[in-house]
Amino acid sequence: MKSLSEIETTSKRATRAAGFSWGVSEEVGKCIRLLEVFGFPGIKNLNSYFKDKTLNDFESLKLIVKENKPQKNKFCPINLGVNFLDQIRDIERFNNCSFKNIAYPILFLPFLSRASEVIGKKIFFDFDKNQFLLNYNVSISSNFIEEKYPNLARNIKINFLDNKDNFSDLEWKNLYKLSEKTFVEETDSLKQGAAGAGLTDND
Repeated sequence: MKSLSEIETTSKRATRAAGFSWGVSEEVGKCIRLLEVFGFPGIKNLNSYFKDKTLNDFESLKLIVKENKPQKNKFCPINLGVNFLDQIRDIERFNNCSFKNIAYPILFLPFLSRASEVIGKKIFFDFDKNQFLLNYNVSISSNFIEEKYPNLARNIKINFLDNKDNFSDLEWKNLYKLSEKTFVEETDSLKQGAAGAGLTDND
């Protein structure tokens, strides 16, 4: 079994050999490592993307707006991912955004996961009814159970979710009330011990 370090380094070097800058290649290495950690086929899709890239002129998108469409072909998931991560603070203000035609959307996924950590919010990623919930770059939940990931996402929606508790105020109050039984009652000896150096002066 290949180590995560090997996966990241080889992915980075292969991306550089495919024509990307070293800076972008380093980002790709980190992202493929993330995909493999989360159980997604990163290496497999990166290989397929590089083969497809020689036959297709995938488009880049420099400035991301609320609604984004390629002019002729499909968006490159790598350039799009790097720019999305770079611009995440501005994109977050839209609350949601959409894209048309992203090639190999699985390669775009880890950039969203990392963006979730940067802004401290969960991100909901939906393409062609395939749904992913990105949790602060700690985990990825999905309803997608197919073994083969599509090489094209036609309709993409991204929502930034407001942080909120998964429990009611009453549930919290009930649990907190129970926790109070562990509180230690303050006594004179505790007060004296917490007052500082006590009666002994070591100076």
